Amino acid sequence: MSMTYRIAVIPGDGTGPEVVDEGLKVLKAVAGPAGIKFDFHFYDLGGKRYLRTGETLPDSVVHELRQFDAIYLGAIGHPDVTPGILEKGILLKARFELDQYINLRPVVLYPGVDTPLKDKGPEDINFVVVRENTEGLYAGAGGNLKYGTPDEVAVQESINTRKGVDRCLKFAFELTRKRHMAKKLTLVAKTNVLTFASDLWFRAFEAMAPQYPDVITDYAHVDATCMWFVKNPEWFDVVVTDNMFGDIITDLGAIIQGGMGVAAGGNLNPEGVSMFEPIGGSAPKYTGLKVVNPIAAIAAAQMMLEHLGATKAAAAMDAAIRKTAANDMKSMAAGHMGLTTTQVGDRIAKYAAEFV
Repeated sequence: MSMTYRIAVIPGDGTGPEVVDEGLKVLKAVAGPAGIKFDFHFYDLGGKRYLRTGETLPDSVVHELRQFDAIYLGAIGHPDVTPGILEKGILLKARFELDQYINLRPVVLYPGVDTPLKDKGPEDINFVVVRENTEGLYAGAGGNLKYGTPDEVAVQESINTRKGVDRCLKFAFELTRKRHMAKKLTLVAKTNVLTFASDLWFRAFEAMAPQYPDVITDYAHVDATCMWFVKNPEWFDVVVTDNMFGDIITDLGAIIQGGMGVAAGGNLNPEGVSMFEPIGGSAPKYTGLKVVNPIAAIAAAQMMLEHLGATKAAAAMDAAIRKTAANDMKSMAAGHMGLTTTQVGDRIAKYAAEFV
């Protein structure tokens, strides 16, 4: 009897629908050979809906999203909507309401993909960043006094709870153990300056480490981490950090793995519904041109399958992405791939079906 996964699909804005189409194409290609089925339900969340109705993410839709096995997101961002409205109203609201407390960002350099790092290859760039996703500076605590005047005061507070820190660290320790690689977990913080928040992270990290004697633990300041991602990416296996630092270093990670066109991520609630997305944004200037790279969206779908336990299909998708990147594409950059968005999806779908 085949397993059926109920997936909420949010194509979103700009080029989001284009890359989501390719991700769905590959999912459908592996479904039959892998003995699984998909029940897709589509939601028109994004800039167009907001401009039409004033809605971002209605509470009724949040309730519906809780009923799915996973959420597949294309991109959110519209040039006619003030920055922050859609990001807070859809992305952050989904993360907070669905308690997606882990942001998981693999940093993997596929074979044949160029990296700006001299003398580094796929064997050097293969790590994962575990970012706390519902606390920190993004919790929304703070406010303004005397707004718009020369005496204005703006306060943005970083909220870190022991519960939130512990559950993020536990996920990171467990992931480090499962990856079967160096089994090294690096905490990234700023203990020499942020002596409240980073100290909490460090103490919780030290307290949990004895429960995982097979995991090597390490610590690095966030500024030093930015240096070492560039100079020695091979030092890293799993990195765990808070919300703000994680947001910054994962974009650096995306560039060293070949750019936003190949960077995928997951917003995880290990006990609930999780959401998977490409990282590159809606790229509105490319809308309709079929020149954007769909690999990040396809990799996000691959992460979704792995999270759901469809490991055979997920492995086939990963192998197909690697083969396409290595053999069929001239570049990962939009407009320079040597193939259209649709053609990249076609190649990956074909290979993935063969690899299952």
